[in-house]
Amino acid sequence: MHSNSKTEIGIIGISNEVIARLAGNAATECYGVVGMAARSMRDGLVGLLRKESLSKGVRLQTGEKGDLIIDLHIIVEYGTNIAAIAQTLMSNVKYSVEETVGLKVREVNVIIEGVRV
Repeated sequence: MHSNSKTEIGIIGISNEVIARLAGNAATECYGVVGMAARSMRDGLVGLLRKESLSKGVRLQTGEKGDLIIDLHIIVEYGTNIAAIAQTLMSNVKYSVEETVGLKVREVNVIIEGVRV
């Protein structure tokens, strides 16, 4: 569990998997993003993840103050402006996670794993 909130009638827990899937969904909705990428450490190949495996392209870390650091591994479409895609992606993911889960996101790092023609 990453996030626990205590209420007067119990505790609400949100797992890292849920947060990662939420971030992955927000990322793939951005223009120019083909999909999330998973790197195979054994052979160094990058693969495009299916919709049900989006969380494998997301890495979560907890900052010093309990805030989130999100790393997104993505594949972009050929011929698009990578800097513009990354900026849009950062703001969309940050907004989506903060509004849905209620956690503070300190930074969103975008790692471009490939370009798809």
